[in-house]
Amino acid sequence: MPESFTEDDAVLGRVIYQYNRFVNPGLARLLAFAGYGVEQRAEGCYLYDHTGRKFLDCLGGYGMFGLGHRHPRLIAAAKQALDEQPMPSKVFFSAHVGALAEKLAEITPGDLQFSFFCNSGTEAVEGAVKAARAASGRHGIISTHGGYHGKSFGSLSLTGREKFQKPFEPLLSGVKFVQFGDAAAVEKAVDGSIGAVIVEPIQGESGIHVPPEGYLREIRKICDERGIVFILDEVQTGFARTGDMFAMNHEQVVPDIATFAKGLSGGIVPIGAFMGTPKVWDALFGENPVVHTSTFGGGPLACRVALAAIEVIEEERLCENSSARGEQMLKGLQQVKNRFPELLSAVRGRGLMIGAEFAIDDAAELCIAQMVKRDVVAAYTLNNPRVIRFEPPLTINHAQVDEAVNVFGEAVAETAELVAAVNA
Repeated sequence: MPESFTEDDAVLGRVIYQYNRFVNPGLARLLAFAGYGVEQRAEGCYLYDHTGRKFLDCLGGYGMFGLGHRHPRLIAAAKQALDEQPMPSKVFFSAHVGALAEKLAEITPGDLQFSFFCNSGTEAVEGAVKAARAASGRHGIISTHGGYHGKSFGSLSLTGREKFQKPFEPLLSGVKFVQFGDAAAVEKAVDGSIGAVIVEPIQGESGIHVPPEGYLREIRKICDERGIVFILDEVQTGFARTGDMFAMNHEQVVPDIATFAKGLSGGIVPIGAFMGTPKVWDALFGENPVVHTSTFGGGPLACRVALAAIEVIEEERLCENSSARGEQMLKGLQQVKNRFPELLSAVRGRGLMIGAEFAIDDAAELCIAQMVKRDVVAAYTLNNPRVIRFEPPLTINHAQVDEAVNVFGEAVAETAELVAAVNA
């Protein structure tokens, strides 16, 4: 064994071996290339690896850690649930389900009233599709190219990227894909089979694309005129991520069904939900109240933590911080783009949901590795690997945003040198 081989090397080597043999060899190669070690602990906006290195988290668990890591209010709620009852019997009433559902009805707009709790965003979308079919009586669905709604079978059928769909075809029939941001394309695609339209208020995995002003309102109008159920997928945008509690609020639009997950519990315990209007709920559950169920969904642990997370967002005014720090980060990243116009093609986003797009393939992956070398965590979007996403905790402060922007600038500069050397 070489003298330079340390205990830290052994820890990392063991986990890489386990990933290669028992988890996912391709993922092991990807994480190792980016320079990631083994997560050891986390606090606030920071992650710590097995060597004790401290990383500023600008990925935020793909939007999951809205309140930072291990927010004390959420930890306290989780401990209380563990001490009393973490999972439900499913045959008694649950005060925690009732309290969280009431709170969601209070903070969501319009006549969104009823909630169903599950464990993830993809489960929420699966339930939303069933509800839409029940409410419309039609099986056809319009989704968008580049959209991302999950990878379970039904939600994958709505996820607009062939790379994820092709190996598992045939998927659900009756799904039509149109260009995101083009309401006229939605109207053109409507025929007698269409019962639902599903869109993200901001496309996340396609590269953080904000639609034109009025896009969601126009879809709402089309759905009203044609008797179609409008589903808004707020799994990634919900709970202050875009500078408002929900992205739908920016256009003051109310869907028939909304889906949530990621930031709902502040990253403490898995929880997802879909909400619907009284009309939708009566169509889904009116004849059979157990037509759609979840064994683990709506447990006291998840519901108590989620309710605490919403209260923290409100009390710590994280919508305002998301908006202010998002503007600061967007401006800073734009300045980096202006320095490297041949390498960076766009910077865009809203609140603390921001994407920086590179003009060439593989540059984003190279840049992420350079950022990790400088102790900042980021990742690229699944449907567009040219885009680095910035979705830090909503608790991030002014100095931390400056640090992230400065590190990104240094990483882009080094990436430009690497690209130039390859092309020389």
